[in-house]
Amino acid sequence: MTFTDFLGKADDLVWGVPMLILLVGTGIYLSIRLGLLQFRKIGLSAKYMLGKEPGVSGQGEISSFQAFCVAMSATIGTGNIVGVATALVIGGAGALFWMVFAACVGMITKYAECLLAVKYRNIGPDGRTLGGPFLSIEKGMGKKWTWLAKLFAFLAALAGIMGIGTIVQINGIASAVSTFFDPNELHTISLFGNSYTIATVATAIIVTFFAGLVIIGGITRIGTVTSFIVPIMAVIYIVACCIVLICNIGQIPSVIADIFASAFGARAAAGGAVGAIMLAMQKGIARGVFSNEAGLGSAPMAVASANTNEPVRQGLINSFGVFIDTIIICNLTGLSILVTGSHVIGKEGAAVTINALGTGMPFGMQFGAFILMLCLALFAFTTILGWDIYGERSLEYLFNGAMGPVKVYRILYILAVLIGPFLTVSQVWTIADIFNGLMAIPNLICILALSGVVAKETRDYFNRLENGLDDGVRRK
Repeated sequence: MTFTDFLGKADDLVWGVPMLILLVGTGIYLSIRLGLLQFRKIGLSAKYMLGKEPGVSGQGEISSFQAFCVAMSATIGTGNIVGVATALVIGGAGALFWMVFAACVGMITKYAECLLAVKYRNIGPDGRTLGGPFLSIEKGMGKKWTWLAKLFAFLAALAGIMGIGTIVQINGIASAVSTFFDPNELHTISLFGNSYTIATVATAIIVTFFAGLVIIGGITRIGTVTSFIVPIMAVIYIVACCIVLICNIGQIPSVIADIFASAFGARAAAGGAVGAIMLAMQKGIARGVFSNEAGLGSAPMAVASANTNEPVRQGLINSFGVFIDTIIICNLTGLSILVTGSHVIGKEGAAVTINALGTGMPFGMQFGAFILMLCLALFAFTTILGWDIYGERSLEYLFNGAMGPVKVYRILYILAVLIGPFLTVSQVWTIADIFNGLMAIPNLICILALSGVVAKETRDYFNRLENGLDDGVRRK
C-alpha cells in the first residue's frame, strides 16, 4: 500500500458516515433546541459584527471586530477557492448543495462553540487571554475530562502545522502564482529530486518571510493586519464572481437544477445513486467544514481574546462569519465554476477556479488568473496568520502557559510554510481533511455536553434585551 493509498483510507474512515452524522446532527440538534436562532437573529448578528459593543468593560487582548477578523482570516482561505473546486471535481455539482446545507447548520455550531469559549476563558492579570474548546471542556465538563481537552489541543496544534494552517494555504498560493507567471512550466529548477517552477520557489520564500514578520508580532499584530486585509479581499473576490454570474446568467437556472439533481443522486448511473449521494455529501460537507471551520473548535481560540462582556454577542458575530464564508463566498465560487463548466475540464485545484474566472469574465484568461492569484494569495496568507494563533494557544494550554514550547512551535510553523509548496495537492488536502475530522470530535462532544449551558446563556441574554438591558448595561 502506498502512502497516498493509506491517506485515502484514513480519510474515508475519519470522514465516514459517523462523522457526517455527528457534524450535521449536532447542528440540527442545536438548531431545534435554540429555535433556529441562526436564522431568526441573522440581522442582529450582522448588526453586532459592524457595530461597537456598548459599555464594554471586559478584558481582552484585541477588539471584538479584530477577534472576528482573526477568526475570519483563518476561515476564508484556500477552502473557498481550491476546496470548492476540489469538491465539485470529485463530488459533482451536488457537493455544492451539501456544502451550503452544512453551513446552514454550521452557523449554530459556530455560535455555540464561540459562546462557550468566551464564557470559560482565562484572563490573566496582564489582560492576556486563553480560551477555546480545551478550556470549555476542562471548566465546563469538569476536570475528569481534561484528557479530552488535551487531546483537542494536541490535534489542533498538529492541524495548524501539518495541514489546514500552513501546507494547504501556501500550496494554494504557489499553485496560483505559478499558473499565472509560468503556466507552461518553462522556467524550473530541481529541488528534492523533483522539478519546480522558479515562481513556486520564489513564492515559498516571499510568503514565508512576510508571514514570519507578522507572526512574530503575536495576536495584536495579526489582529491589526487581518482587520485591514479581510474586508478588502472579500469584496474583490465577491465582485469578480458576481461578474462571472452576470455574464453567464442564462446558465444559472440549469445549473441550479443540476445541483439539486446531483445532490440526491438523480444524475448517477443505474444502481449508483446511493454512492453518488454519499460522495457528494462527503466532499461537500468536508470541504464546507474545511472552509468555514464550524465544529472544528478553531475560531473559538481567537474569539476568546475579544474585549467583550457578552458570550452570546460574540457567538452571534461569529455565526455570521459562516454565512459570509460559505453561503456567500463558497456559493459564488461554486456557481462560477458550474456555469462555466470548469469542473469537467480535467484540471484540479486552483486551475479550475482560474478557468472559471478567465472564461467567465469578458476580460480574458490572463485577467482571470491575475484576480484569482491576488485573491488566493490574500485569502491563504491571512489563514496562515490565523492558524498560527490556534496552534500557539493550543501549545500554551498543553504546557500550562510555558512560552518556550510556543516559541519553538512558531519557528516550526514558519518552516512548514516554507516547505508547503513542494508537496502534492492530493496528499496535502487529504492530510488536512484527516486532522480537521479528528480535532472536531472532542469539540463536538463538548458542544453537545454543554448544550444546556448554551441554551441558558442564550435565554438569559435575550431576556435581558427584552427588559431594556444591553450587554449588562441599562439603556437610558
